[in-house]
Parts: sequence; C-alpha cells; structure tokens
Amino acid sequence: MTAGCTQTTAQKEKQVGGNCEACDLMFEGMPSLFSWQTSLTDANEPGEPMIISGTIFRKDGKTPAPNVVLYVYQTDNKGLYSKASGQTQGARHGHIRGWMKTDDQGRYEFKTIRPASYPNSKNPQHIHPIIKEPGLSLYWIDEYVFEGDPLLTAEEKIKAQNHGGSGIIRLTKNSVGIWIGKRDIILGKNIPNY
Repeated sequence: MTAGCTQTTAQKEKQVGGNCEACDLMFEGMPSLFSWQTSLTDANEPGEPMIISGTIFRKDGKTPAPNVVLYVYQTDNKGLYSKASGQTQGARHGHIRGWMKTDDQGRYEFKTIRPASYPNSKNPQHIHPIIKEPGLSLYWIDEYVFEGDPLLTAEEKIKAQNHGGSGIIRLTKNSVGIWIGKRDIILGKNIPNY
C-alpha cells in the first residue's frame, strides 16, 4: 500500500499484472516526496557507474505519463542483494534501490552501478522494475538487461515477454567512463488484466 493510502483506497485499485513476488517491499522505506531523478548509490559504491533514463508513456505509446512511480532494485557488484549497515526496510531487495515519480514529460532517470550477475549463475545482469500508477495495483515489467552481456543469450531474449516494452538496453560509455542507457516504458503493454 502506498504511503498515505488507506485500506479502502487500496481495495478500490484495479488489480493488474498478476503475481508479483515481494513487490510490496517497494513501499518499505518509500520517501513521502521524490523526484523524477534519483541516485541508488553514492560515490563510494564499488562498481562501474551507470545512468539509465527514459520516458514512461501511456498505453498509446505516444503520450507522456506524469506521476507514475517507478521503483527499481538490483544486486551489487558481487551479484548480491546486500543490505546496508542497519538497513531494516526492504532488506530483501538489498541497499541498491530507489524510487522515481515521472514529471509532466513522463521522464525518469536513475544513477547506479552496473549490477553483477548472481554468483555461479547463468542469469544475465539485470535491474528489477516495478510500476505504480494512480488507481492501479503495482505491477512488474520486464527487467532491465544489457545488450552485450554474455549471459544474455538468444534464448534469454526469446523468453522476454515485453511487459512494458523491451527491457533490453544498449549501453555506451561516455567520455568520463559512465555507462549510459535508455529505456522507454509503455504502461500496460502486455500486462495481464490491464
């Protein structure tokens, strides 16, 4: 349930997206105010810095969607959902997590590090995203994954369901060595019961 949301309001929300494992953790520690931009990590976080940005569009794929909450969480540079010292809220999602609310142009942006794959796994590097629109239940969309990751095989690409549109991102390094990527999201695209 969102901050300031009553049980009655939550019951009135249209339920979309189906099962979303531990998605309600997005509300643990959620700030009361936040911007369309956020930093998931500070300058001391080990790993390769990365900035992901994009626009969230309404279902038509053309009209920017303001006031949509995007919550993301990811592994650290060792592939673990490591907790911060003293972290009690959202600990299962680790300390690299954050929230954005799209502006009037539907924009969002987050600064982070490039996540590592789970230790001893064949899972590609990824970032988990969850969407919360006004009047709808929260729902997950396809993970952010990265073109060029050797674990992002053709088979993995075929398994993608394009919830919210393709989550496959092409990363490039800018002049100061920061990975830059862009992903636009279409609300409701391939989301059950939308």
